[in-house]
Amino acid sequence: MSEPQANGRQGRAEQQGEGYDFRAIQERWLPVWDELKPFEADDASQKPRKYVLDMFPYPSGDLHMGHAEAFCFGDVLARYWRGRGYDVLHPIGWDSFGLPAENAAIKRGVDPREWTYANIDQQKASFRTYAPSFDWSRVLHTSDPEYYRWNQWLFLKMYEKGLAYRKASWVNWDPVDQTVLANEQVLADGTSERSGAVVVKKKLTQWYFRITDYADRLLDDLDQLEGKWPTKVLNMQRNWIGRSRGAEVEFEIEGRAEKVPVFTTRPDTLHGATFMVVAPDSDLAAELAAGASPEARMQFQAYLEQTQKQTEIERQNADREKTGVFLDHFAVNPVNGERIPVWASDYVLADYGHGAIMAVPAHDQRDLDFALKFELPVRVVVDVKGEDGESLPDPASSGVATAGDGVLINSAELDGLGKADAIAKAIEVLEARGTGRAATTYRLRDWLISRQRYWGTPIPILHGADGEMRPVAVDALPVELPASEGLDLKPKGSSPLGAATEWASVVDPETGETWTRDPDTMDTFVDSSWYYLRFLSANDDTQAFDPELARKWGPIDQYAGGVEHAILHLLYSRFITKVLHDLGYLDFEEPFTALLNQGMVLLDGAKMSKSKGNLVEFASELRDHGADALRVTLAFAGPPEDDIDWADVSVQGSAKFLARAWRVADDVERAGAAVGTSFAGGDKALRKHTHQLLADAPGLVEAYKFNVVVARLMDQVNVTRKAIDSGCGAADPAVRESAEAIAVILSLFAPYAAEDMWAKLGHEPTVALAEWPSADTSLLVEDEVTMVVQVDGKVRDRLTLPASVTAEEAEAAARASAGVQRAIGEREIVNVVVRVPKIVSIATR
Repeated sequence: MSEPQANGRQGRAEQQGEGYDFRAIQERWLPVWDELKPFEADDASQKPRKYVLDMFPYPSGDLHMGHAEAFCFGDVLARYWRGRGYDVLHPIGWDSFGLPAENAAIKRGVDPREWTYANIDQQKASFRTYAPSFDWSRVLHTSDPEYYRWNQWLFLKMYEKGLAYRKASWVNWDPVDQTVLANEQVLADGTSERSGAVVVKKKLTQWYFRITDYADRLLDDLDQLEGKWPTKVLNMQRNWIGRSRGAEVEFEIEGRAEKVPVFTTRPDTLHGATFMVVAPDSDLAAELAAGASPEARMQFQAYLEQTQKQTEIERQNADREKTGVFLDHFAVNPVNGERIPVWASDYVLADYGHGAIMAVPAHDQRDLDFALKFELPVRVVVDVKGEDGESLPDPASSGVATAGDGVLINSAELDGLGKADAIAKAIEVLEARGTGRAATTYRLRDWLISRQRYWGTPIPILHGADGEMRPVAVDALPVELPASEGLDLKPKGSSPLGAATEWASVVDPETGETWTRDPDTMDTFVDSSWYYLRFLSANDDTQAFDPELARKWGPIDQYAGGVEHAILHLLYSRFITKVLHDLGYLDFEEPFTALLNQGMVLLDGAKMSKSKGNLVEFASELRDHGADALRVTLAFAGPPEDDIDWADVSVQGSAKFLARAWRVADDVERAGAAVGTSFAGGDKALRKHTHQLLADAPGLVEAYKFNVVVARLMDQVNVTRKAIDSGCGAADPAVRESAEAIAVILSLFAPYAAEDMWAKLGHEPTVALAEWPSADTSLLVEDEVTMVVQVDGKVRDRLTLPASVTAEEAEAAARASAGVQRAIGEREIVNVVVRVPKIVSIATR
């Protein structure tokens, strides 16, 4: 007999006569699972495969209630698919680079490594008790050189293909964390999603990934995920990519050789363009101001400084009074040859298109507000009708732009055309004159990946004295971070790595030239963009991942995690997956086939916060109630995507349910019912109830209706208890069958209690690998039905009739019912409606 089996039998002997004790049960089974290692995926298995993955945690301290919820749901699905006969890969790792660790280390005066890995150890211990079915043989930490070596490999592959590049541009700057942010890391209110500080613009030379090259594929391929990802997430990604179709129009600026391209979704309104506006912080504005009069240059410089103090959100506020300066230049409208003045105004952003717009004030409210403020021409070119069929008032006098659709006027060859036809005709005219063309633009911008902080992946690029750049050789990877000792990690606007002079200087052994390492580190979303692939080859130091294993396991069948990653992480991971596909490493282009987003865990309607004093600690709940009760509570609280208010749930109630379920197996064990006994002779009503649960549970789990499955388990326990107590007895084969079904399904939510029940029922561990029993379809056929009888809309009887009953037989039985006859009395029956197998409705007068 193996050691785990012996331990299991010894445990069963020891608990004879004992009640349900979650602490004893946890202590009993943890070492057994540790030795059995039941959740290690087998790459060579011939079973069908499922890759189930939870978004890996950040080690900011111990696990919290959000982790408890997220990893509960992911584990339910992993355990379910194992029980359905699949070899399941369900790995765990830590997203362990990044600003929170660095800032915490600075605050405590310790090395980020020390703080990070201490938290990982703490979370590992908590996970072990919480008992998710992880494959612990594939653990990864993104801050290990063995991991980030492959981040650098990926960067070099991108660099080689022209997808990684460096340029000077206006960037989002976090003034607290003193580092740049990608557009996706700036919240809707203009603050940093990291520090909460108001983000400002700063011009810096930074590294980017060319995600815009994949904009169309990232957008169009979302159609493949309809019905598999939450609609909310799909819409968020579509809106973020923000594809707009229109035309790129080339405007000549007097005195400038190169034309200025302007994107517009309404090229049909070009005849109404009466001025041009450029962003004050754009290169074009600086160039034009440099060629303006001294007075105009001074006005522009003052206005630029004013603009740079404003947030992007402030600049886009439509209600703000419009401001601007004339740049002492004129452009030429390409469709009518008119000279139009060029202004700089802060309502135009430098990173929108080319930082310049054509202003059509009659049909755009912002342009109209600007035109009225500075007394610029307003020309109506679209005749927009009101509800009364009359043309809307002239915007120049009403102050309200007419932005609706209508018929083109004052527009030469476009006159009389509707919007769609006018747009097509305008593009045709532009292309014929060589002054424009059909074009598509996107809200999406290239992914800014460089960060001016220490705790991240070093960028594997060397810089020469003459400005030349060259990549680090692949066989020289990883470029490891230097020790933090002696470095000032405090945010100061430039990377601490620049001060690590010994680390930063690299002498070419062939030429003797000195090169300097790039001082920036990568955005940690690079780490998480491909980590799901590293789990396939977590212990392989020869390659980032094995393409053959990626073909076997990928793409991920089920991904689970928070909706807060709807754009950042999921979009970046989709992009990198497509890049790796194009490089020949993957045979799929979408990384996550199905996505489950969980809601938040609240307390009294508010997000939990230690500072607000409304924190429910995961560790204390785990200590006081045990992992099983905590998991059952989270699963039972409602649909996974809904928020859970901890004030509205009962962990104690979950614990009582688990004790009742456990006692069913205890009663079977005490009754001495043998393993392998035929269930056929058992109580038929109980068997039918059991097999209805077995028939329904798979569909409920796959639809993420975990709360319904728990409710059905509670009902099954109650029905089984009634059967035992009503004379059926625990020795009845139907009771054993029910107890085994309860144990198998309960193992999704409460692995300890289920394992103990499985052992009491005489089985060897582990129930997690037990094959789910199939429903007997013959027991799902109803022998009898219950039909309600109504008289004049009121229920007067419930009739138990054969399932084969006809409408005529049901009516006859209803008329013969004593309760129905009393209700009818002397009145006349005027109508009878029969709906087999539910209702007989009798109307009288």
